[in-house]
This record gives sequence, C-alpha cells and structure tokens, in this order.
Amino acid sequence: MAFVIFIASILTPGALLGAGIGFEDLYAGDITIVIDPGHGGEDTGAVGSNGTEEKNITLSLGLMLKEILKERMGCNVLLTRTEDVFIPLDERTAFANRAGADLFISIHANAAVSREAMGVETFFLSFDATDDDARRIAAFENKVIRVSGSQTPEADDLNLILLDLANTEAHHESSRLAEAVHLSMLKATGKENRGVKQAPFAVLAGATMPAVLVETGFISNPHEEKWLSSKKEQARIAEAIAEGVAGFKKTNGKVIEYSGFREHTKKN
Repeated sequence: MAFVIFIASILTPGALLGAGIGFEDLYAGDITIVIDPGHGGEDTGAVGSNGTEEKNITLSLGLMLKEILKERMGCNVLLTRTEDVFIPLDERTAFANRAGADLFISIHANAAVSREAMGVETFFLSFDATDDDARRIAAFENKVIRVSGSQTPEADDLNLILLDLANTEAHHESSRLAEAVHLSMLKATGKENRGVKQAPFAVLAGATMPAVLVETGFISNPHEEKWLSSKKEQARIAEAIAEGVAGFKKTNGKVIEYSGFREHTKKN
C-alpha cells in the first residue's frame, strides 16, 4: 500500500507555486522534459572547500539547460524548482509523472573524501549498485533532510519500488538515455570517464518515464569546484546534456528536434 501511495503522490498547488511552476505550463508542447536541479533550500547538498554549495550549481545548470532545450529542441521544459527551495525527493518525480513527462533528468555535483577524485558519471535506477562507489553516492543523495513533515520513503518502500520498476520499459530506456548523456558530457568537457552506473537513487524511484541522474563533476575537488562554478563551463555542461538528449532515440512515436536536426522515432 505504501508503494502505491508513493507512486501516485503529486505536488500540491502550493508546492507548485513555491517551485515557480504554474498549472498552465504542465501540458504545453509535444515533448515534455523535466529537469531536476538537485537539493535546494535547507538541503545544500555537497559543499566544496571554497564554500561552493551543490544546490546553487545544480540550479544554475538546470536553468541554462531549460533554455537550451526550449530554444533548440522546441520542447516543453519544466523544472522541479526554479529557486532556492526544498522539494522532497518523492515530489520531484511525482511532479514529472503529473506533467506527463517524456524524460526526467536530475542534475547533481559529486563529492568524495579524497580531494583528488574527479570526473563525470551518470546513473540510472537499479536495485543493486554497480559498485561501492555508486552505492556511496546513492546513500549520500538519498540522505535528505526532512522539513514540513515531508519524508523520504522508508527503506522497505523504496526496495519495493525498485524491484517493481526494474523490468519496466522506462528502466531499460533509462540506461540508453544515461549512455547518450554521458558520452556527450565526456566529448564536450574532456573530463575523466567514471562510467555509466546503476544505483538505488530515491529521486529516480518514482519516475514512470526514462530517468537519469548526472553527476557533473566533483565539487570536493578544488579544481573541479572552480570549473563547476564558472558560468562559461556551466554553459558547456548544459549544452552537452542537451546534445545527449538529442541523441537519445525514444520509442514513443514522437519527434525530437535539435538545431535543425529532426529525428522521427517510432514504436518497435
């Protein structure tokens, strides 16, 4: 029962307004992409040695990515948050489900104990983590604060969700979306390739569409912290993610258009 309630949950009108999103935006356009800037509000996410907060990097990237996707692909783009506010993990994907989104992209900045850790890695949902590093990252991202009575799903509920979604078409398509975005990121940034991985991210668990989480770089690495803070480099990252989306071949019969290139897709 807890599983059904979690999947069906939606944002309230107040939460929508707090995130800067109106109901009139929900069903405009043919292709709908939801971008999720990780963390926000009291949940700062990882913090770099120079005080850079992950929540600010992800919001800046999300806003840039939205404009690129709208201008060059002509699709409808929504953000789970457009300002520095806290949105519970389950409400992020619930919003995407309500919007009838075709894709869900959660943006994050990585962190590690070692200041030398660097590079890009992209995740899609799985009950089992690819490795210990993927398991550690998922555990960190799932450990969000609880405010206003909101809670992340309990471990047992999350396990049920992961097991149920493991064999869905959305899950399989998520692996292809992750690969497309990841390769584009590597090509555009030249950063170290940490791979496409699987992990039990709570923020991806409720998505009924292809969903990925992009760790754009290590904010715990002073060099990458500076790189992530640069507006020029943020634009490069946003462009790379958009290129990855454009390269993703969806199988729902819709048309994805990017910079004059039109890709007709059809069901198998």
